[in-house]
Amino acid sequence: MKKNIIIGVGEILWDMLPSGKRAGGAPVNFVYHAIQAGADGYAISKVGKDANGSEILDELQKNKIKYIIGESHLPTSTVEVELENGIPTYKIIENVAWDDIDITTEALDLVKKCDVICFGTLALRSKKSKESILTLIDAAPDNALKVFDINLRQDYFSKELIEELLKKSNVFKINDVELAILRQMFSLKGTDEEICDKLLQEYNLKYLIYTVGDKYSVVYSPHDCTLIETPKVKVADTIGAGDAFASAFLQATLNGQSQLEAHKYAVAVAAFVCTKSGAWPKYDRKKIEEIENGI
Repeated sequence: MKKNIIIGVGEILWDMLPSGKRAGGAPVNFVYHAIQAGADGYAISKVGKDANGSEILDELQKNKIKYIIGESHLPTSTVEVELENGIPTYKIIENVAWDDIDITTEALDLVKKCDVICFGTLALRSKKSKESILTLIDAAPDNALKVFDINLRQDYFSKELIEELLKKSNVFKINDVELAILRQMFSLKGTDEEICDKLLQEYNLKYLIYTVGDKYSVVYSPHDCTLIETPKVKVADTIGAGDAFASAFLQATLNGQSQLEAHKYAVAVAAFVCTKSGAWPKYDRKKIEEIENGI
């Protein structure tokens, strides 16, 4: 059976956690979890010519993440992470390797045959990476899932950029904190449900994934709307849980599951990720199944 080709393009970095450093970055987190569900996953980004860059490439190889990652004169990105009750806050610095992403023939050729490409606002903060990433998104097949994980960080986003990426995507992933920012930025009126439904229709989306932390999640599509309460688990941290959710959901739908079945699986995977430290935990299939069966 042909494996789905899943691509994450954008930031790759070390999350500097109180417990030590962990590889991460939303697009590559998305790829990691797609691979756990049986996909062929690739990261497109850049690292520095430094020890952190070499080590992160080793992590990718260990976790069977394929990649097209160049070397930059800028340093490999590290992000200071503080945790409060498992909820992370990030201190992100500028002028790092993923601000220097190139368009390469190899990357373009890969994107032209992908099933899914995932991207967010953060890696488009620099002119060079923005131009490269937009070119890659445009090169993806018309029938590919183009996943806009909004991932708002610090002040590295604007109304214009969000609108531009919404027009290029057909899947939109957003959480309740981010929706509150959009509500104000776009002067959106109505309930969260009404706003999500409006965005789904206005941008002709196949799916809108809306997560509300430890409360619930909703997946909207033109023909269905599924809501599932978040299972109660012992949280280590929530890093990468949203990326895991979106990736698991879309991979399950590509593998033929219904929206509700895929949603249940995604909720279980995200809950499991919250019980582990960092964005790339080793999967415990039995535990994920137990969580899913309890939903």
